[in-house]
Amino acid sequence: MKLTRIIPAILLLLPLQMASQPGRRSHHGRQMAFVTDTIMVHDPVMAWEDGTCYLLSTGHGLQWATSRNQTTWVVQPTPFIEHIPEWTRDSVPGFQGHVWAPDIVRWNGRWLLAYSCSTFGKNTSAIGLMTASRLDGAWNDKGCLVASRGDRDNWNAIDPAFVVGDNDELWLAWGSFWDGIQVARLNAVKVGKDNSGDSLALGSIPKTIARRVALRDTLSADPNPTSRYAGRNAIEAPFILKHNGWYYLFVSWDYCCRGSKSTYRIAVGRSRSVDGPYTDRKGRLMTEGGGELLLEGDKREYEAAGHCAVYDTPSGKTLFICHGYSAKMNGASILIQRPVVWTDDGWPTVRLLE
Repeated sequence: MKLTRIIPAILLLLPLQMASQPGRRSHHGRQMAFVTDTIMVHDPVMAWEDGTCYLLSTGHGLQWATSRNQTTWVVQPTPFIEHIPEWTRDSVPGFQGHVWAPDIVRWNGRWLLAYSCSTFGKNTSAIGLMTASRLDGAWNDKGCLVASRGDRDNWNAIDPAFVVGDNDELWLAWGSFWDGIQVARLNAVKVGKDNSGDSLALGSIPKTIARRVALRDTLSADPNPTSRYAGRNAIEAPFILKHNGWYYLFVSWDYCCRGSKSTYRIAVGRSRSVDGPYTDRKGRLMTEGGGELLLEGDKREYEAAGHCAVYDTPSGKTLFICHGYSAKMNGASILIQRPVVWTDDGWPTVRLLE
């Protein structure tokens, strides 16, 4: 079956909530949902079901909101993942349930949710998998998709992004700092003592497809201002969109999570193959620090912007979303949604301001 991406993080570490617009409260079970037009998010992704858009983002158990028009959002009062699997705490020392940077996709008749378990600035991390038949249904823990260890791996298992190849095979991209962005094919596997369950696992060796600086220059790059533990290769948050025969790799450069001091910006490259090589408009390899700058802060409305997701919609339009650090709101991280305009030679363009 073909993949269907149905269309329509760590600044303040706040749940989705009202940002600047006045809101109103509505009942959601015994708790209260919040309705607003402007919400704080970090690392947003979207999915649609039955005419409702689901917006997921970084937060305790993942924060989420729903909308019928992608303008007015009902901010849900409970975490999207109500019960964090115990294995996540065993695999990642110090992880306390604040889940980062999800991705969600419908593939082969079910929803797949990948989520990040880590602690800030360290690369002992894990990406978990959950599945469901419906977005509003019960989610089943399928264990760990990929894990990294600080004493073993020169990459970081966070910021997952699903993509489907030409033959309907499923791939996963991920990565943050260290040796940059990784990609590997996923294979179906049986799990459980009696092999009665099903899950996914890496089916190929992880391959680096993008770096902020060339590997030979990593040690001479500027020190990481956010953590003395983190690497200096300031690239993360991959998202791969298949469009008109090309795979477009979107990445975030530089530094998030510093409020008004954030320097996040988004670059893009493309390839004919999921696993690269990805090049920018000038033909520079993204593994050597190449990338076409797509979006950055204007220092008036937004200090910086990053961690994007990009979707081709049924209407034939392409939708771009990310979080932006609002200059008028003292660096608060809020949702940005913009249309993508494609150039004649097949490159995406996005305007920061509407």
